[in-house]
Amino acid sequence: MNSTSMSSTPNSSTTAAVAAVADSPAEATAGPRLAILPRPDDNLAAAATAAGGTVEALSEMTTGIILSQRIDAAELSALLDSHPGIGWVQLPSAGVELYAPAFEDHPNLQWTSAKGSFARPVAEHALALTLALLRRFPESLRATSWGEERGSSLFGLRVVIVGAGGIAQEIIRLFKVFDTFITVLRRGKEPLPGADQTISMQSLHGSSGQAEPQTGAEPGRTLADVLANADVVVLAAALTAETKGLVGAPEMARMKPDCIVVNIARGALVDTDALLAALASGALAGAGLDVTDPEPLPDGHPLWSEPNAIITPHTADTEEMVRPLIAARVHENVRRWGAHEPLQGRVDAGAGY
Repeated sequence: MNSTSMSSTPNSSTTAAVAAVADSPAEATAGPRLAILPRPDDNLAAAATAAGGTVEALSEMTTGIILSQRIDAAELSALLDSHPGIGWVQLPSAGVELYAPAFEDHPNLQWTSAKGSFARPVAEHALALTLALLRRFPESLRATSWGEERGSSLFGLRVVIVGAGGIAQEIIRLFKVFDTFITVLRRGKEPLPGADQTISMQSLHGSSGQAEPQTGAEPGRTLADVLANADVVVLAAALTAETKGLVGAPEMARMKPDCIVVNIARGALVDTDALLAALASGALAGAGLDVTDPEPLPDGHPLWSEPNAIITPHTADTEEMVRPLIAARVHENVRRWGAHEPLQGRVDAGAGY
């Protein structure tokens, strides 16, 4: 999520999301005692209260924390150290790499994120970037005279999606309308429903982001081999030590010159210098980037003037879009926390997402 905070003003979407349980008996009972930090948020408070929670100031009685916006990992760790009764932390975003030090300090807590909550708007953005690049919209938008007939269709193309979370699953659903052949690259080995092919990253030899072969890797098979036949590559993976710089010069050198790359995950999954070189040389047909490395992308950066790139300022999920979605996640997790049920969006502290 691009925004670092949630609005404190309730809206009709959030009200509708929690109204169905507003009169629930759970509201009248003593539920989980929760603190919303670092700032109060009426939307999140309404969602938590409707689910049976008690929202109050942080104290020794607090059992769960809901973050309304990003805070420093060291500050969060210190807060948890001083309040040992806290057993659950709800993070405000889907990406959680900034909190890795806190995970290490408190591995036994239940950590949840917004992952999966924002899947629909982010997948929609990925589709929009893909279609715009295939239809040569960057060229058309910059044109000042009638040009050549150019553009291609998404129907029947081969798409590789890196990642297998909620966003990837929604991308599959949208892209399947176009009769695409979809290959999913994921950390685990389980086939992802809807994908035509699922490949475990553990079965591949080293790449830009993974210097050493994985145990049991197929002889000689690399990430570059998988990407070589793709028409569209969509990056929807979490940023971890293993995925940083995952798509670099070796991978781009193997991609087809009419291939496009779309990144709606984290900018550092891609080697920016290698991407610039590939676009400038014509080794890649285009790039759709909602995230960049560095981010924000500085004024005057060469990517801004690359004619075959579309850059959006991390707006695949705006605050307006996600406000009711994160409120719904908070509502469900407060209900589950009070009922001692498994929480949604659990973070694997060891894996980092």
